[in-house]
Amino acid sequence: MKKKIFLILKNIAAFIMLQTLFYKFYGAQESIDLFTKLTGENEAYMRIGTGVLELIASILLLLPKTTWFGALMTFGLMSGAVFSHLTIIGIIHNNDGGLLFASAIITLIIGLVVLYKERKKIPFINLSH
Repeated sequence: MKKKIFLILKNIAAFIMLQTLFYKFYGAQESIDLFTKLTGENEAYMRIGTGVLELIASILLLLPKTTWFGALMTFGLMSGAVFSHLTIIGIIHNNDGGLLFASAIITLIIGLVVLYKERKKIPFINLSH
């Protein structure tokens, strides 16, 4: 994969995750509603915890030595997001036309593509042959 395309993909995934942090950290009503639907009265812990993990994943994704780990975190976080949309939240949330779900799907796919490209850098997996 060409370096520019790879960099663009990483930036797209990081941008999608980072742009949602404002809503999570500042307690936007849409974010509170979504996480309340998921966890009830524990929404603040899940909302802020998810935000912190997405911030870490975004930073790691953009650093060359930790890209593989950022991609792994991104894939895991977005797998949870997609699963939550399919089982609890619904594809359309707050009349968004499925935009939040689509963003999670796009970020999940990018995370998987980046993880695949970086697979030889994962220290506990021996793919030298």
